[in-house]
Amino acid sequence: MDAIVVGGSFAGLSAAMQLARARRHVTLIDAGLPRNRFAEAAHGFLGQDGVAPHVIRAAARGQLAAYPSVRFVDAEAVAAEAVDGGFAVTCADGATHRSGRLILATGVRDELPVLPGLVERWGRTVLHCPYCHGYELGGAPVGVLAGHAKSAHQAALLPDWGPTTFFTQGRYEPDAEQAALLAARGVVIERVPVVALLGEAPGLIGVRLEDGRVVRLGGLFVAPRTDPGPLARQLGCAMDDGFTGPLVRVDAMGQTTVPGVFAAGDMAAMMHNATLASAAGAMAGFGTHQSLVLGLTR
Repeated sequence: MDAIVVGGSFAGLSAAMQLARARRHVTLIDAGLPRNRFAEAAHGFLGQDGVAPHVIRAAARGQLAAYPSVRFVDAEAVAAEAVDGGFAVTCADGATHRSGRLILATGVRDELPVLPGLVERWGRTVLHCPYCHGYELGGAPVGVLAGHAKSAHQAALLPDWGPTTFFTQGRYEPDAEQAALLAARGVVIERVPVVALLGEAPGLIGVRLEDGRVVRLGGLFVAPRTDPGPLARQLGCAMDDGFTGPLVRVDAMGQTTVPGVFAAGDMAAMMHNATLASAAGAMAGFGTHQSLVLGLTR
């Protein structure tokens, strides 16, 4: 087997497609739990605007299945290691798969803020990307729940989608430069913490603050803590610090610091977006093919 791709969403499918078109043998391992499974539709994705993510994935998988050198394994990959000049990936069912190259495209796991009413709205009215879902809120008031030091930057962007309140949660006070930008953009800064979300889920009518006040909102943007999972760490891939959690370090072709291991999508990018994930997957596929032809460069 030339390559294993772990992860069957936009990045992994794109990577596998490039290798299949190079007539290389590819195993795609996928647990069927993509990060965007909570969203009703993908937006801003050229040619796929408004299409449900599961529909896009199914169509792409069907197209990939037309290539005879592709094999699908519907299972969760739980371990990966370098063996005999290649790699072995073990799945939860105990099966082990081997290849000369490995592409990680597992996405990230979201650790959501602990607030009553938040989890059941995730991907619908509680969101992380205004470019992906902001337009669908229809200009309603929106909030940004601060989760890291750069949350003020996100709050400065949001007024293009609706009147914006920045909830510092009493922890992420904007500095003077950030405060000036927020003021110029008309963002209201609220320092009293949010304690609950209101309305019939998955809808949202507002949030309740610690002092009992209610702020009316149509959508709330959050910055969940993210983690790329165990496989990259097991292989010894170097990590970088992202705004919301660790990222797998990759070069311009998607290669990690471990020779023969590539990574693509949300797990290896500061900005998370379907278009960017697909593009990164394609690049990792190109890089993997070239490494098979030219040899490892690290």
